[in-house]
Amino acid sequence: MRPLLFADDQQFWFETLRSLGHTAYGGADFGEVVSTAEGIAAGDYDGWHDQWLATADRIATGADKAAAAGHRISARDGFLRASNYYRSAEFFLHGRPDDPRIAHAYERSVTCFRIAAGLAVPKVEPVEIPYEGTTLPGYFYRGSSSGATVVMCNGFDGTVEEMHFYGAAAAVEREYNVLSFAGPGQPGPRHRDNLRFRPDWEHVVGPVIDYALTRTEVDPNSIALLGVSMGGELMPRAAAFESRVNALVALDGVYDLGDFVTAAIPGDRSEIDARLRTLDDPELDATIEALMAGDPTVRWMIEQGMWAFLAPTPRAFCAAFLDYHLRDGVAEQIACPTLVCSAEDDLFFRGQPERLFEHLTCKKTLLTFTNAEGAGAHCQSGAQRLAFARIYDWLDEVLGRR
Repeated sequence: MRPLLFADDQQFWFETLRSLGHTAYGGADFGEVVSTAEGIAAGDYDGWHDQWLATADRIATGADKAAAAGHRISARDGFLRASNYYRSAEFFLHGRPDDPRIAHAYERSVTCFRIAAGLAVPKVEPVEIPYEGTTLPGYFYRGSSSGATVVMCNGFDGTVEEMHFYGAAAAVEREYNVLSFAGPGQPGPRHRDNLRFRPDWEHVVGPVIDYALTRTEVDPNSIALLGVSMGGELMPRAAAFESRVNALVALDGVYDLGDFVTAAIPGDRSEIDARLRTLDDPELDATIEALMAGDPTVRWMIEQGMWAFLAPTPRAFCAAFLDYHLRDGVAEQIACPTLVCSAEDDLFFRGQPERLFEHLTCKKTLLTFTNAEGAGAHCQSGAQRLAFARIYDWLDEVLGRR
């Protein structure tokens, strides 16, 4: 899709499209997004924060007034949109982890979403999932009398609250239960407990399924996993080692995240991997810094990665990312029916879904979304009604729920 705004900054355009896409399930209004974005200069992280925060504050104030006057639906809708706008406000600030604006906007996003959750019918229940001496934040949605349940998580940078727009609301419309969660490295656990990402995601999903099975609403024989963006690597990784999964959706599929951090570095992949992991390589450090300076997407990704992985340097983050893959027979261990989604013009992971699909030995489906459909962006941002219709129609068939 040709950028409608930020023609020279793919990262700013994608994040704008991401918010626009959430209009489909109540997370934005078209005019609010466009008018906010028009006040931002490409590449200006501070301006991005200020404009989105102002919009979020305005919408939240209106929702507060609606709630006080007893207008439940108007309040719910306003708090949902404000939550998404606050999420967007702090998105580009993680290069300065001690910036107080990060925590403020994040906490406001969570607060607004939880107010909206309490106003929903049926209510969306905030939950705390036991995990290694602490808990993981999540939400349980009651949508199914049959017990069919979708367990879902976001990816590299998204919140569990955003999963309402990235699959949860669409699942509940189709009478699925949903258990959404945030794992280590994702915003909730990173903000609250300083937990970094871990590659063995089965040790995250295992406790989440343990919790799901304590709930009488959940059928243990009808559990699907759905992962968005980097979740398209994390959830397949979990499914390879977790026998209680009955279906898997990778939205979009990812086979080897290391490809993304090594693609722009000259040299053989094995040589690059070794250099990234070495204790000292000033030449490679300078190469990475130059890549960050010349490409806004690389700059954002590495700053976000340092924050989410607690990495002290850009190269340390890149080295950590090498461990996130489904190579060495991992993909081949996935036994449940699997849907791999692919976007024609994916900004981040083009070609990765096809590589994952090629290595699967289970019953598998590759679902390609195109620019002509308006669905060619990463994770089908901007075409979420179309995407989730196809995704959940597939899941209905697999779980016998037609």
